[in-house]
Amino acid sequence: MAKNSFGVKMRLNRARRKNRRIPNFIVLKTKRKVSYNKFRRNWRTDKLGTRNWRREYGRK
Repeated sequence: MAKNSFGVKMRLNRARRKNRRIPNFIVLKTKRKVSYNKFRRNWRTDKLGTRNWRREYGRK
């Protein structure tokens, strides 16, 4: 098991949930004005900046 605190796990989970494509009904509803998620993130190239999270929660 990883030694992540609860806050770090919650942030990682939130980032995982936000990293998805826009549903098709939204694309159809907006008549393709919104067609993709510009905040999509690749796990290898685009990092979250997690190095400072432990310091925020009091860990070193």
